[in-house]
Amino acid sequence: LVMLFSASYSSGYANYGDVYHFIRPQGVIAVLGLVAMLIISNINYRALRYMNESFYIITVVLLIAALLSPEDTNGTYRWVYLPGGASFQPSELAKFSLMIWTADMLDRDYDKKNRLWYGAIKPALPLLLILYLLHKESHNSGMILLCLIFATMLVCTLSPGRWLLLLIPAGAVAGSYFLKGLAGGEGYAAGRMDATWGLAPLDTAGMLWQTRQSIYAISTGGLFGVGIGNSVQKHQWLPYAENDFIFAVVCEELGFIGAIALIVLFGALIVQGIAIALNAPDFFGSLLGIGIMAQVAWQVFCHIGVATALLPNTGISLPFFSYGGTSLLILLGEMGIMLSISRAGNGRREARRQREQEEMENRLRQKSTYRRRRV
Repeated sequence: LVMLFSASYSSGYANYGDVYHFIRPQGVIAVLGLVAMLIISNINYRALRYMNESFYIITVVLLIAALLSPEDTNGTYRWVYLPGGASFQPSELAKFSLMIWTADMLDRDYDKKNRLWYGAIKPALPLLLILYLLHKESHNSGMILLCLIFATMLVCTLSPGRWLLLLIPAGAVAGSYFLKGLAGGEGYAAGRMDATWGLAPLDTAGMLWQTRQSIYAISTGGLFGVGIGNSVQKHQWLPYAENDFIFAVVCEELGFIGAIALIVLFGALIVQGIAIALNAPDFFGSLLGIGIMAQVAWQVFCHIGVATALLPNTGISLPFFSYGGTSLLILLGEMGIMLSISRAGNGRREARRQREQEEMENRLRQKSTYRRRRV
């Protein structure tokens, strides 16, 4: 929240006349999200598998509602506008809905995972409808993240079995065709791809301007940064500094050391999440935990890749840092699910420890009784 306020107050004042325009609602959402996280952590995560169809239907309805809502400033349809000026981004819920559906379906068909239909095609059917709706919204970054999360869960399950070697090149071909189509097409996403690959002319309003300003911000930070609040690029030089390029502001204000610390903290969170998933008491919990950690890992990688010009400008937020109430609320809810999986795994481990201790005590008692009888 500190870094978000530092990155957003200039844009808030310039565009809305209020330096607290971004941080005020984000702070409220953060408090609500922490409360939701604590509540969800005390609920058995297995209840989610009985609500996967409901989550999926709600997601599809909201995605259709977004298509019927007014377009945003980039000519896309990604938001559902609620009474009172609030808004909701259905694509964030789509990630969570896909995780539950995929984990439940792969768990139910676990004994048939080596068959292509049950191990790969059947779990992918719900994904196709969501991808189509996101394509109509022109939300390409959401499509990419959904495919990465789904593929990670599928590969970690090893459900395709012998078909895995065929699916990987198929995904590579589809991805290259998708990127090639964007580069040669028209519209907002195509403009970003053309700018990244040098196909668009250099101008101050183009997408290449964003990437250049991000690199300037990162290089200006040096080793220890210019200090929190002292960034220059956020003052209307770097577009969307509070969202798509907040990592560049972190690098400018906290320097190389701060950037490494941020990456290490995310790495620790992901490693701990994987450990929790592997310790889950059932296969559904393990898959769900892997899906949640895959979302965090891929978003961090893509966001930093865009900010450092490693990847095309896809507009992916940095988890927990970037502005966006929907993303923050759902992410904190997912952390509550990870805590619930951790509680269940620890409970199973404690029960196993108690059983082993009781068995050991029984053996000792039997040995003691045998010795007394001999005496």
